[in-house]
Amino acid sequence: MAELRGNVEDLAKNIKLLAFDVDGVMTDGSVTYDENGVEYKTFNVKDGHGIVRANKSGFITAIITARNNGTVQHRAENLKITEIYQGQKFKLPALDEILAKYGFTYENVAYMGDDIPDICILEKVALACCPNDAVKEVKQICNFQSSINGGRGAVRELCDFILEAQNIEKIAVISETDAK
Repeated sequence: MAELRGNVEDLAKNIKLLAFDVDGVMTDGSVTYDENGVEYKTFNVKDGHGIVRANKSGFITAIITARNNGTVQHRAENLKITEIYQGQKFKLPALDEILAKYGFTYENVAYMGDDIPDICILEKVALACCPNDAVKEVKQICNFQSSINGGRGAVRELCDFILEAQNIEKIAVISETDAK
């Protein structure tokens, strides 16, 4: 069970945008290279299912990551993530752009990050979230800490929590490929 600080369930009722870092959140933080320098990432299918359910329930989903990687682009397209911002060394301007596009405020945002570059967003949003294995500086400011590590189902736990807080019935994913 996730660790909740404050009246997080009430905050979750106003969420319209779920945004995520990638490395350490959607993955376990490992970066694998082959002998040609090609980078590989491993994603969790259960996390993918949670994101697809959130999309199908009408939420805007987003990735905001400092790295730029084709694997992330492919994963985002496969899951039909609404907004993707790669190569964002400073992440807050990307979130502000998304908010302006949809007419949302920080009170409508749940963001999951795991490390120091995510703090600029986590300090502003209503639902500041992190995986269980986030760095201590991030854990200290988050009001939702998953009981699960990054890349192992933390994203799914957050998606399920928000859907339940808003009394949204679980939507079955139509095809296996929707969640991969």
